[in-house]
Amino acid sequence: MEHAIELQNVHKSLGAFQLKDLSMQVKKGFVTGFVGGNGAGKSTIMKMILNLIQPDAGVVRVFGLEHQQNEKAIKEKIGFVFNDSLFYEDLTLRDMKNLIAPSYQNWDDSSFQQYCDRFALPLKQPIKLFSDGMKMKASLAIALSHHAELIIMDEPTTNLDPVFRRELIEHLHDVMLDENKTIFMATHIMSDLSSLADYITFIDKGEIIFSKDVHQLEEKFAIVRGGLELLDRDTEQYFLSIKRSNSGFEALTSDYETVVKLFGREAVIEKANLEEIMYYSRGGKSSGSTH
Repeated sequence: MEHAIELQNVHKSLGAFQLKDLSMQVKKGFVTGFVGGNGAGKSTIMKMILNLIQPDAGVVRVFGLEHQQNEKAIKEKIGFVFNDSLFYEDLTLRDMKNLIAPSYQNWDDSSFQQYCDRFALPLKQPIKLFSDGMKMKASLAIALSHHAELIIMDEPTTNLDPVFRRELIEHLHDVMLDENKTIFMATHIMSDLSSLADYITFIDKGEIIFSKDVHQLEEKFAIVRGGLELLDRDTEQYFLSIKRSNSGFEALTSDYETVVKLFGREAVIEKANLEEIMYYSRGGKSSGSTH
């Protein structure tokens, strides 16, 4: 399967922050959620994908192409939607469109008008009068109007109220009805990903912790709680992370069915949500105390 995005053995140093020998892939035709805490490396990687910064070593490819030889072709294929408005706010949306459209060979005015109508965006109103939700929809309209195959989104729903956020997610579902579209979305709002994403990639401290199918995460990952007497070399092999306390342990497993058979009613076993998987995955298998 062709990848929409591929990073191979990438190194990047930015002050005290480092990416070391990082490799990751984003599958074409799917929605991949890109999650991690502040300073984990999400923005650095997204800037490299957009060629705003370059790796110190390693290779970044978009649809199999490298920026150095194919920058124009790659930019034709990418639409980006950022949390921070990149518009000239004193201009109207029509003025902004007129500035942006000549940059793309495949710009489609009729598509732009259709998206503006669908999103209820006023073309003649200064962008500074738009709400955060309207600015986000305007960014999406522009990204889609040059028939971009890859939509890169950086925290698109952060400043949106619940109604706007739900509307945006519904619009993205509609976008993905086109099997040629790929969405790569960085976010910390887990509910967005549970309803939209096909894959989740989790980065922490510049390292990819996991990249997995959402259904695999939902079906196979679980939190196990029980007494310390249940832990030994044989049982611990089924856990990705263990946190011990005086009252017992909490652990993350990726083998739900086996753990249920192993412990039965001796432990409390519950399916893990994405936030719990991220929390317990940080730092690998740990024997640290919890209180």
